[in-house]
Amino acid sequence: MKIIVCIKQVPDTNEVKLDPKTNTLIRDGVPSIINHDDKAGLEAALQIKEQTGATVTAVCMGPPQADVALREALAMGCDEAYLISGREFGGSDTCATAIIISAALKKIGYDLIITGRQAIDGDTAQVGPQVAEKLGLTQVTYAEEILNVDKAAGKITVKRHIDGGVETVEGPLPIVITVNGSAAPCRPRNAKLVQKYKRALGAQEKAAIEKEGAELPYAALYEKYPYLNITEWSVADVNGDLAQCGLSGSPTKVKTIQNISFQAKESKTLTGSDRDVEDLIVELLANHTIG
Repeated sequence: MKIIVCIKQVPDTNEVKLDPKTNTLIRDGVPSIINHDDKAGLEAALQIKEQTGATVTAVCMGPPQADVALREALAMGCDEAYLISGREFGGSDTCATAIIISAALKKIGYDLIITGRQAIDGDTAQVGPQVAEKLGLTQVTYAEEILNVDKAAGKITVKRHIDGGVETVEGPLPIVITVNGSAAPCRPRNAKLVQKYKRALGAQEKAAIEKEGAELPYAALYEKYPYLNITEWSVADVNGDLAQCGLSGSPTKVKTIQNISFQAKESKTLTGSDRDVEDLIVELLANHTIG
């Protein structure tokens, strides 16, 4: 069974600052991490691997530096890693991103596709469902736990979050599942795997080192140990359409970005008494804040 987990490298929100002129994120010098929901998806895939012997492949679309996220995924237990990278992808909205990722997934092949529910630098929760639509697959969103995978019967059972509780659903394989960040937390990196993959690089990162006039450190290792070469694909490698990539393929156009500051017009201090809590609930129900 082949499981693909789509991950994204995002800025660490603890270090994010806004450019006062453009009102956009300042990414220079900001440490990057694997998106939290995507790490939950990684954990779900790795649990299935332990139970069934499946293979897990991490796929990331991003700049050459995103191979850092893929090295981390490999150190957690993924078997393969693919970086989808190219200048043509710059400025892609969720629609263009889904088209590009879908093209890559078709080429790799899959039995199960897992993504995080949403990325912390966008909060759209659109890419996973759009990938399912582009591939013509069933989708289960807001997953909390994958309860059972029956490859022989071609079925998967998933517990997913809904308003007011959870529900258990069954779907056919292959399928796309988006996982909540509130699912089981991802395991730490394995020390032996950290050592195994610490020199893993993609083609662009290798070229950048050599372009600066330096020799590629441990160059002989990349021939001796092929797993240190992170597979890197461009738009041509995934048979992508340039008209559907980047800004030209993105129907979403950002007109303006505004910072909104909420200021309380009035405040109320509550004690811990049952009466105060009951009165608050009645008030919130009356003005339709809840219920």
